[in-house]
Amino acid sequence: MEPSLSSLLQAAYKPASSEADKELIERAYNFAKHAHASQKRKSGEPYFVHLHATAVTVARWGLDATTIAAALLHDTVEDTATTLEQLEKEFGKEIAFLVNGVTKISRLKYRGNEAQVETMKKMVLALSEDVRVIFIKLADRMHNMQTLAHLPAEKQKRIALETSDIYAPLAYRMGLAVVSGDLEDLAFSYLNPEAYKELKKTMETMLKEGEKHIAKAKERVEEELRAQHIPFIRIDSRVKRISSLYKKLKRHDMNMERVHDLLALRIIVEKPEECYAALGAIHSVWPPLPGHIKDYIALPKPNGYRSLHTTVIAYGGRPTEFQIRTAEMHHENEYGIAAYWAYNEAKDDSQKHTVFANARQLAWINQLKAWQETIDDPDEFLASLKIDFFKHRIFVITPKGEAVDLPAGATPVDFAYAIHSEVGDHCIGAKVNGRMVQLDDPLQSGDVVEILTQKSKRPTLSWLNFVKTRHARSHIRSAQRELESGKAKSLQFKITALDRLGLLNDITAVFAKAKVNIVSHESHRPRAGAIITIKVVAGADANAKLDLLLIQLRAVHNLQRIEFKRV
Repeated sequence: MEPSLSSLLQAAYKPASSEADKELIERAYNFAKHAHASQKRKSGEPYFVHLHATAVTVARWGLDATTIAAALLHDTVEDTATTLEQLEKEFGKEIAFLVNGVTKISRLKYRGNEAQVETMKKMVLALSEDVRVIFIKLADRMHNMQTLAHLPAEKQKRIALETSDIYAPLAYRMGLAVVSGDLEDLAFSYLNPEAYKELKKTMETMLKEGEKHIAKAKERVEEELRAQHIPFIRIDSRVKRISSLYKKLKRHDMNMERVHDLLALRIIVEKPEECYAALGAIHSVWPPLPGHIKDYIALPKPNGYRSLHTTVIAYGGRPTEFQIRTAEMHHENEYGIAAYWAYNEAKDDSQKHTVFANARQLAWINQLKAWQETIDDPDEFLASLKIDFFKHRIFVITPKGEAVDLPAGATPVDFAYAIHSEVGDHCIGAKVNGRMVQLDDPLQSGDVVEILTQKSKRPTLSWLNFVKTRHARSHIRSAQRELESGKAKSLQFKITALDRLGLLNDITAVFAKAKVNIVSHESHRPRAGAIITIKVVAGADANAKLDLLLIQLRAVHNLQRIEFKRV
């Protein structure tokens, strides 16, 4: 069944939605559908099914029409003939910016290197610049994980590991509890399928036993809240996720008796003060388990999560967990930063902007940058929304998709030394996004950088004029000290050329012009013919002028190859 425009518009509809919003989504829908018309997924479905699913998820999170349109278009630059310039011409700079952010993140390939985890997380945040890029990427990853069964086993494991190590924690950091949990469970089912199946069976058995107990506890708490005249909206039950259960069991030697929150009751009230009143009411019925009362309202978690938790000794001495929060807290806990998005009720549709629904700071974002305490102007908010905590860092990518963390203004030489000291020492050139660049050209976040090397190449002092990292400077100076210390007293050049009249004179003239002393030279013709090999041993002063000598020697007519070694 073809994904319909009406289902997407229904998910995206808000009371303040304008005709312009709907028209934008419709244009993006038609554009993406046409651009990907000939493409199929591994499942055999049209590729557009994935784009539609991503956009619907973003819409359900309550994001704006611009983000929904970008979600529809997020793969057009990477997977079709559409260029970023064409996309900008058709949909404007903002959508092109969001799509480009997702495209850059998609270049990353996580290989399970533990040391790479934090760099990858930072890079995703830095490349996004705007958190809406991360929303789109998370929605994209959610659908990819839901359809992962159609890929080869090796690729399933790689994507599941990347999801578990990078994207689920990012979702959690953004306060998207539902998304984080869903991604964790999906990844766990591929990374440890046997444990997943066993725990699922165990949970099903335990849930059957626990449901009657929970229902009884719920009924008793409702009675007590009413008796104490504490208003509440509803009381729900919550089942612990399989991946969360597995992590908790690993901390407790796989002892299921140590798990008290497989099933929990969640009480939703109107006001924060009613949370504490409800907590008191519960404790008046059952005694709390020592050390198991947690106040995440007074002290929210780093990702902004707010709630009261308590575990009590209920019927039959059975530990039972309660979570108490307001409706606002619950919505924020489930959908994180997405819960703050709203439409500005401007009289003129053209003046509508996406704005923060309130001025309360998000704790996790506060870790990245200093947010303003109060933001009244929607444009000012959008500027603050840019995650510029990393504005003094860039994150570039190796040809294998690995992220490298560098300071802003770093060059290909800095990148080369970050890969390995020998790569830096032997660097002769660089390709950025497939194009040759100068070694002193500043790199940008998201650039894919390839370093070209030559064994005979050595670093030059001129590199110190533009490199940014101490690491690169240290190696350049070390190499120069080695040359100047006399450890390599002489250089022996082996020059292969087509013999001609005056060849030797031209070669020795290069050394004379550079004011480099020639210790000895000899000529050798390996076999009859025009090819000749000339060996020149130069003094220690040749080390400091090696680059100049190589450039000028290569300009000698008929010269075919130059090799050198330190003797």
